[in-house]
Amino acid sequence: MLVEQFICGNDNLGVLIHDEMTGKTASIDAPNATIIHEQLVRFGWQLDAIFITHHHQDHIVGVEELRALTGAVIYAPKIDNLRFMPTDKLLVDGEVFQFGRYFIKALATPGHTLDSMCFYCPQPKLIFTGDTLFSLGCGRFFEGTPMMMLQSLKKLRSLPDDIQIYCGHEYTLDNASFAYTLDPDNRDLQNRYDQVAYLRQHNLSTMPSTVGLEKRTNPFLRWDDQVIRHHLMMEDAEDWEVLAEIRKRKDEF
Repeated sequence: MLVEQFICGNDNLGVLIHDEMTGKTASIDAPNATIIHEQLVRFGWQLDAIFITHHHQDHIVGVEELRALTGAVIYAPKIDNLRFMPTDKLLVDGEVFQFGRYFIKALATPGHTLDSMCFYCPQPKLIFTGDTLFSLGCGRFFEGTPMMMLQSLKKLRSLPDDIQIYCGHEYTLDNASFAYTLDPDNRDLQNRYDQVAYLRQHNLSTMPSTVGLEKRTNPFLRWDDQVIRHHLMMEDAEDWEVLAEIRKRKDEF
């Protein structure tokens, strides 16, 4: 499977996936119809599907235009989506569907929104996380609770370390700066910060990441890490309380 990633608006990341054998192409969300269509023309691909990670406007604003241009089938979370966009295939947690030669598993990950969904491809080891999990960050808890987000992040943290992560925004440099305030002695994080700073200085993408790298460096996946708990003075707190405090500090950062 080919994966093409590009800036799609302000800081949204557009992603196209393409199965070379069958010619099938899908877009992860639709943040900007014009830019996505330009990329399709550039590669000579026909858009067959759009996979929606959640209903926020910056992720769905281009859905109807792309559908009209290409006839793409819209896959979206079943929860609460009919009032936000045209939808052809409604997905529930754990549902598996075939796209080209590949099987994709829909993972419900409420927290950022109630309908947040990730698209997991065990082969070729990819996951598209929308605004649930960012490189070195996670989404704000707009509709869900800290407990909801904790369960969603546990689900993602349990995936194999070599799964590549593509998320919905290029926030990594700011996220790295925040992570460093909680865990300044983490050598993996120090190295990653330097790498991220270099990439962004040269206008290069910081994605994809991997599950293993996020587990070592992303504070939002390390609610049970004793160094971070000590820094927060929350050694005996519940996991969801630690996650909530990390999110609160990031919101104020």
